[in-house]
Amino acid sequence: MAALPILLRLRDVSKRFDSVSSAERLEILRGVSLEIVQGESVAIVGPSGSGKSTLLNIIGTLDRPSSGQVWLGDKDLSQLDDIELAAVRNQQIGFVFQSHHLLPQCSVLENVLVPTLANRSAQSPSDAEERARQLLNRVGLSDRLAHRPGQLSGGERQRVAVVRGLINRPQLLLADEPTGALDHTSATGLSQLLVDLNRESGVTLIVVTHALDLAKRMGRILQLANGQLQNQPTGE
Repeated sequence: MAALPILLRLRDVSKRFDSVSSAERLEILRGVSLEIVQGESVAIVGPSGSGKSTLLNIIGTLDRPSSGQVWLGDKDLSQLDDIELAAVRNQQIGFVFQSHHLLPQCSVLENVLVPTLANRSAQSPSDAEERARQLLNRVGLSDRLAHRPGQLSGGERQRVAVVRGLINRPQLLLADEPTGALDHTSATGLSQLLVDLNRESGVTLIVVTHALDLAKRMGRILQLANGQLQNQPTGE
């Protein structure tokens, strides 16, 4: 059987920030190299301040590395300008954050459809709405379409955020501490949902988390320490 294609490739990625207290620059990431194949699920773990979110932001084109290269498919992201990177974010990458970032004045359905507004050529409004309804039904929210975020539980809001991240059929879904603000029951449910969606849709999943229960559900665990990645054993 042919090997799956590599979707994401990092080569010697470093990230440095100016220090407030000294003339030296803080090096958060130190020559990180990584390959992730299409459809893989990966957890990135490590202590607070180790650079996990910084790494995820670079992968998601929300930030640029100080040095090194990031490839998404056949695109060298370092060669793209800000407008081109925005298109990559909208069309190829989905995001789920610890804070769901739902618009409080909009309904569940409207929140899910927000990412489609910037890319009308990808799917018609009617097709986008149909996909949104199907996904919301898949995550058990078909009876919440007209509700606003304030009328939902924390777990329900995060499920809406996951659907929003998937609405444009991204190749890559990035989740930054997606269960961090949830109770145990909701966290367990969301963890299982992410695993199921990865297996059902083939979307490549990268999760940054402190939750070992979630990390162990991924196919691979990477530990970020001293600015570099190390493989860790999974629980399965």
